[in-house]
Amino acid sequence: MKYLVLIPDGAADYPVTQLGGKTPLEVARKPGMDYLARHGRGGLFETIPPGFTAGSAEANLSILGYDPRKYFRGRGVLEAAALGIKLGVKDVALRCNTLYLQDGRIGSHSAGHISSAESALLIESLNEKLGRQDIVFYPGITYRHILVLKESWSDQIFCFPPHDYVGQPIEELMVKPASPSGNATAELLNLLIKKSWPLLKEHPVNLKRIKEGQLPANSIWPWSPGRKPEMESFFSRFGIKGAVVAAVDLVKGLGVYCGFRVISVAGATGGYDTSYEAKAQACLNALNDHDLVYVHVEAPDEAGHEGNADLKVRCLEDFDRRLVQPVLAGIENKEIAVALLPDHFTPVSVRGHTPEPVPFVLFSPKIKPDGLLRFDENSCRSGSYGLLKGEQFIRTFLGQI
Repeated sequence: MKYLVLIPDGAADYPVTQLGGKTPLEVARKPGMDYLARHGRGGLFETIPPGFTAGSAEANLSILGYDPRKYFRGRGVLEAAALGIKLGVKDVALRCNTLYLQDGRIGSHSAGHISSAESALLIESLNEKLGRQDIVFYPGITYRHILVLKESWSDQIFCFPPHDYVGQPIEELMVKPASPSGNATAELLNLLIKKSWPLLKEHPVNLKRIKEGQLPANSIWPWSPGRKPEMESFFSRFGIKGAVVAAVDLVKGLGVYCGFRVISVAGATGGYDTSYEAKAQACLNALNDHDLVYVHVEAPDEAGHEGNADLKVRCLEDFDRRLVQPVLAGIENKEIAVALLPDHFTPVSVRGHTPEPVPFVLFSPKIKPDGLLRFDENSCRSGSYGLLKGEQFIRTFLGQI
């Protein structure tokens, strides 16, 4: 038996007034996902343990059977791994957005989804002007970059994920020490944020974006600090050789630490314009020589962060029509089990992540269906698996319970 995990990031949602009181999953036309529900079994899975914020790193760790309470060390270290950044044991890595501030508030966590090429020029310029031996900026994909603090800096700080605080005043969201040992680091990061403002304001990339009617990336925003974790490989734990197909560095980095092969896909952007077809083909190819393939698509999450219900419905329909259905056609009559679930809720009414248990379905030629008709939040609530927690999900999927 081989295994396929399909993750439409942030797909789960609350009922939306403009959608007639239904969720995007209930409204979207998605025959592929609904096929998996009708021919599989469903339930709910607690991807966010009590006391944790509803982060993608924590959620994807849970899906793969790694307890966030033991293994989560911030998403900065995961994204650094994806970029090939070598971290020392004392280094602190942070995710570093290039974002748009408007009137002292976070206007867009992505600066209107600035391109990788534009954003890299900004980060390289900041590294030249603000970086030093113990402060290094690394360009990533689109607005997602890495800041590494070397030597004696602390990870005992509290940072606010910008995508969860769009529209909020930044003075309330500046970096705060989590303990006295984090005082100096918090002060440093807040100083770097403020020093980035005049530098980015006059940068040619931003002047051009403004002239073209686009949002400027007029601030950096460091968050999710941590030091690199020690993780046992997925193969060592479960005896299964895995691969990951994803655009975002967070999921790629998680794959690195799990010992998965990380597959780069041309045209995979982490946005609405991602190449679903290329990801579908990469998935089918990877199933030829891997036991498990983990496929992640960011688009529904981005639509949730923008508070755009219609766009979220479109992203779910694209995910189904352009990825799920071709993959199902490619694995027909093969001994392949499929898990379908979002990593967390990203309600359009909240424009951020929330920690409720997510809907899931498990499908395989050996599973007896439990009567579900559709894949959505309400349908899966009545699924025969009930509520799963911790390692129950991955071990159930792999047939190890």
